[in-house]
Amino acid sequence: MNSSENNMDNGNELNSNSEENQAESPREVNAQVTNEQLINWIKSRRSIGNLSIPAPTESQIKAAIDCAVTAPDHKKLRPWRFIVTQGNARHDLGRAFLAAAEAQAAQAGEELSEKSRKKTYNMPLRAPVIITVVTHMQVHKKVPPFEQMLSAGAAVQNLILALQAQGFSTVWRTGLLANEPAVKAYFGVGADDYVTAFVYTGSSPCDMPTRKPIDIEPLLRFES
Repeated sequence: MNSSENNMDNGNELNSNSEENQAESPREVNAQVTNEQLINWIKSRRSIGNLSIPAPTESQIKAAIDCAVTAPDHKKLRPWRFIVTQGNARHDLGRAFLAAAEAQAAQAGEELSEKSRKKTYNMPLRAPVIITVVTHMQVHKKVPPFEQMLSAGAAVQNLILALQAQGFSTVWRTGLLANEPAVKAYFGVGADDYVTAFVYTGSSPCDMPTRKPIDIEPLLRFES
């Protein structure tokens, strides 16, 4: 995606304030974190499914979303929306999930078992906070839909890393119910828009599992 406009705007802003902010430039503030440490920290990210309190506060969530919206965004369409579900609202979301699952089953000529109904209803209770990321699709001759979806995905990754930086664990969930009419209706999502991610977040008593190295050679090609 073309992020040159964002880069130019950010550069002008930094240049205009360079003298005032020289003592507090990001490079100096983060001088104690080496490039290698930052790269290793990003590589340590893992999805953690069982989450509990403490959960991020409103200010911590806003700080994470401030990072999310720095995602590459061609033509500055801002195609992402963020909906925070917590407390008793998780039960309302559970009812939306259940309605969606029942509709799916009915279309297939089936009926949900009581076990499936309970499991579906309880899905939002697996974390104290759920941040739903919605892709608000817009018609633009230079920004095809796939770019807007990719921008939303980049926003989700930024959001997850920002929550991790504040000490919280996350898991990115979607699933077959995410874009069912009942779920879209619950979030007020248009027919042409998408529920891109349910970011479950909170704390985990478990140690972060070590990630096995991934061989990137089969996935990489250099051309010159």
